[in-house]
Amino acid sequence: MNRIKNIVVQGKHSKPIVTDVFYKEDHQPKKIVIFCHGYKGFKDWGAWNLMAEAFADAGFFLIKFNFSHNGGTAENPIDFPDLEAFGNNNYTKELDDLESVIDWISSEEKFKNEVAVNDISIIGHSRGGGIVLLKANEDARVKKVISLAAVCDFGSRSSTIGDLENWKKTGVKYVLNGRTKQNMPHFYQFYLDFKENEERLNIQKAVANLKIPQLVIHGDKDTSVPIDEGKNIHSWNAESQFEIIKNADHVFNVSHPWKKENMSKELEEVTELCIYFLKN
Repeated sequence: MNRIKNIVVQGKHSKPIVTDVFYKEDHQPKKIVIFCHGYKGFKDWGAWNLMAEAFADAGFFLIKFNFSHNGGTAENPIDFPDLEAFGNNNYTKELDDLESVIDWISSEEKFKNEVAVNDISIIGHSRGGGIVLLKANEDARVKKVISLAAVCDFGSRSSTIGDLENWKKTGVKYVLNGRTKQNMPHFYQFYLDFKENEERLNIQKAVANLKIPQLVIHGDKDTSVPIDEGKNIHSWNAESQFEIIKNADHVFNVSHPWKKENMSKELEEVTELCIYFLKN
C-alpha cells in the first residue's frame, strides 16, 4: 500500500492544505474518497490513519487533509502551532479548501492512472460533516456523501461561541482545548463571515436538496453533538440512510494519541458501513 504523507496542496487562502493519500498502486482507476476532519481536529488525529488504510485495502483512493486554517502547518501538521491561523478560520474557507482538494486530485498528473476522477465521494466528521453536506449540494463532482457525528446547524454555533457584543468589542473569543491546554482564539471575522454567507451555510436546505446517495452515521452516546442532530439530518432527506452506532461517543471511542494497532470496535463498524455504502 502507498501512504504518501504531507503533500502540500495550494488553496485560495495563502495557507497550505497539507494532504495525505492512501492507495494500492495497481494502475487501475479507483473510487476517490476525501475525508474532512472536524473542529479542533486534524488529519492525523486518533485512528484516522488506520481508517484510511482500511479504505485503501478495500480498493479506494483515500485522501485526508488539514483545512488550511485548522492551526497546523506544513512543518507541523499535528496539533496547533499556528493559533493565528486557527482564529482566522471560518466555514467558507473550509468549503474552499475542500473544493481545492477536489480540483487538485481531478488534475494531478502523478495519480492520473490510479484515480477515477468521475467517482468522488466525501466524508466529514463533526463540523467537517456539515462541510461535506454543504459541498455535496453545490459541487456536481461529488457522487456520494457521508456524515459522521455531524452538526446539523452552523447558525447556532456561530452565535453561541460567546457573548456577541463582547466578541465584537474585543475582536476575539477563546475556547480551551482540554487536551493541549491551549486557549484557541476565534476572531470576530468568524461570525461576520457566517452572517455574510448564511444562506449558503444552511445545512438543512443543502440536505433537503441533495440528489445523491447520503449516509448519516451517529453514536448514541455522543455528548458533543447529540444524536438528535443526526436524526435531523436524516429527516431532511427521505432518501438518506441512517445508522446508529451503539455505545459510541463523538469520536467513536477513539482518543488521541491512539497507540493501538487496531481501530476501536465502534470505528471499525463505522468504516465497514462506509465502505459498503460507497461500493454499492
